[in-house]
Amino acid sequence: MTTTLYGLKNCDTCKKATKWLDRFQVAYAFVDYREQKPSPETLVDWAAQAGGFPALVNRSSTTWRQLPENRKAAASDAEWKLLLREHPQLIKRPVVVTDDGVMSQGFSDNGFKQRFGVGA
Repeated sequence: MTTTLYGLKNCDTCKKATKWLDRFQVAYAFVDYREQKPSPETLVDWAAQAGGFPALVNRSSTTWRQLPENRKAAASDAEWKLLLREHPQLIKRPVVVTDDGVMSQGFSDNGFKQRFGVGA
């Protein structure tokens, strides 16, 4: 199984996730989505799997809190795609996508054990 971990190089949660994958010898590719922004199609797919664009957003981030209210009130998919491409750091991280197209967000030891069927 091929795994792609999307996140930010300096994100502590992403670092924990990559260390976990290394420890359990799960092969993965890391994509920093500030350097390689997700395509609009990718964002639509992630939003569909997450339960909508608002579910992708880390609302406790500094970036979110600093946005003007009118940007936070994105009403259409087009506005969400623009916002997340402009500020990819708003996406909850890490985003994990396996070669079967299944996406999940966040990191926890137990969650990764279940997702990858290892370390139990």
